[in-house]
Amino acid sequence: MSVTKVIELSASSSKGIEDAVRHGLEKAGKTVKNIRGAWLNDIKVITAPNGAIQEWRVNMRINFEVD
Repeated sequence: MSVTKVIELSASSSKGIEDAVRHGLEKAGKTVKNIRGAWLNDIKVITAPNGAIQEWRVNMRINFEVD
């Protein structure tokens, strides 16, 4: 039997959504072990005055197994 816990975090990237998610998971993985998955709650785009995308931001939940 296993028990999992969920935490929520935000991450950003100027490259894209996938890079923001990867960055968030890598950063969380430094202190959280046994990560089993993640799901995105929210995606936001920060734009320049001309509408060009400057930064992607994601809010996500990370599921990990508790020892």
